Amino acid sequence: MTSDGDQRAGLLYGIGAYGMWGLVPLFWPLLEPSGAPEILAHRMVWSLAVVAIALAFVRRWAWAGELLRDPRKLGLITVAAAVITVNWGLYIWAVNSGYVVEASLGYFINPLVTIALGVVLLKERLRPAQWIAVGTAVVAVVVLAVGYGRPPWISLVLAFSFATYGFVKKKVNIGGLESLAAETAIQFLPALGYLLWLGSHGGLTFGAHGAGHAALLAATGIVTAVPLVFFGAAAIRVPLSTLGLLQYLAPVFQFGLGVLYFHEAMPAERWAGFALVWLALSVLSWDALRTARRSRAEALRLRARMAAGTPASEPVAKATLPPR
Repeated sequence: MTSDGDQRAGLLYGIGAYGMWGLVPLFWPLLEPSGAPEILAHRMVWSLAVVAIALAFVRRWAWAGELLRDPRKLGLITVAAAVITVNWGLYIWAVNSGYVVEASLGYFINPLVTIALGVVLLKERLRPAQWIAVGTAVVAVVVLAVGYGRPPWISLVLAFSFATYGFVKKKVNIGGLESLAAETAIQFLPALGYLLWLGSHGGLTFGAHGAGHAALLAATGIVTAVPLVFFGAAAIRVPLSTLGLLQYLAPVFQFGLGVLYFHEAMPAERWAGFALVWLALSVLSWDALRTARRSRAEALRLRARMAAGTPASEPVAKATLPPR
């Protein structure tokens, strides 16, 4: 059980992680005139360097040998690396092309897509409130498609790629820092090869626009790794229900930046679509908190019965249930 101090620290780490992810749209435009593919390649190369330094500092290398001896996990990590490559590349392109609001929508609907994947791939059964949330999200996507004059494909690709990434990572079940190291190790050679090819054709911007620009490209590794470290620190200190609510900070910040800082258009139908998404997330969050509260109450009752010597299978009188 974590102490109150640990939980407070975990909350700050979580706010820091999601806050940094939420403010990252301010960073990518600083890397122009580099194009999205070059920025993505630098992110892969420099992330591996930063993570390798972090792992050397904490002296955690045993996992690498275990991973190499497990073809199934290695295959899953390769899939995760491919999926997150799509996610990173599209997000960088979207921000630098003026689609920050649509990109933020992808991370708003990501929890709902994760639930949908659970139904399709794991045959999970949804509670009524979850069905309502998913149905409302589908209506929201239709409304937004009408508003945009096309399906919000940036949002959908970001949401589905990140949900798939989370699903695969759950199957792999290794630490965040170690997982990022493995993924970027897989990405490293293709990314480095692309940068060398770009340089041989005179298209590489690294070093061609001064030391400051080169330093910013190298900083993509820090921008990638630091929030993940904060997230890992938060995950072991705060309840999952709290972490689930904190995840909305990032798209809220991104949406605010898109509207208030980048001045992207928000016609009425787009506001309507986002309002439906936020309604769906409110229902989903309410249901998750209610379920977590009931689970904790049931666990407390079970421990009380065990302490009193009452068999766990013996039913509890309704009068003993806490008021709802």
